[in-house]
Amino acid sequence: MRIIFLLLVAVNLALFGWWQYYAPAEGASDPEPARRQVNPEMIRLLEGKELKSLASVARPKPPASPTPGAACIEWGGFAVAEAPKAEQALAPLALGARLAQRRSEETAGWWVFIPPQGNRAGALKKTTELKSLGIGDYFILQDEGKMRWAISLGVFSSEEAARKRLEDLRAKGVRSAQTGERDTQVAKVWFQLRAPDAALQSKFRETAQGFPGTELRDCQ
Repeated sequence: MRIIFLLLVAVNLALFGWWQYYAPAEGASDPEPARRQVNPEMIRLLEGKELKSLASVARPKPPASPTPGAACIEWGGFAVAEAPKAEQALAPLALGARLAQRRSEETAGWWVFIPPQGNRAGALKKTTELKSLGIGDYFILQDEGKMRWAISLGVFSSEEAARKRLEDLRAKGVRSAQTGERDTQVAKVWFQLRAPDAALQSKFRETAQGFPGTELRDCQ
């Protein structure tokens, strides 16, 4: 009996192994399904650029970096003497630590000036008249040349800004000033607004509109 029992166990194990590994799938009647379902002549190995191209398509792309907004905008460029006026105009916005200044050396193509006064005494007399009209932003040119003893009332990067300055001076009673081209290096002041939201940026732009000839741009 023991031998018969062992034989039955062996037969059952053999049947289980055959069913698990060698029996055809349910409903399969084709003895060569793989050969009949695949066209072997259509199969080829990829090499070189084709393999690299396939690998690049299969490789997941990294997430795109978010496009930053206007993280910083700057307004300028002001002559050093003009910067306090712009700073005063920005004061009501209460920008605090968001507001910074940047200085640069730039080429000024235009200036407003009073022609040469002949000598130092004449230039000083003219500046006294300017002070009486409430104008303190000026500079006497003392270098040798045809413009010696002229009085500079501001240098600008555009003709529009120079003409605006001239109009302001004439409104205060200055009649002898004029504009002209002048190629010189001057210090410029830029006001930088950092991390502005939409509302704050709009107010910043509105303030800048009151200063014709100035420029708003992304921070350099």
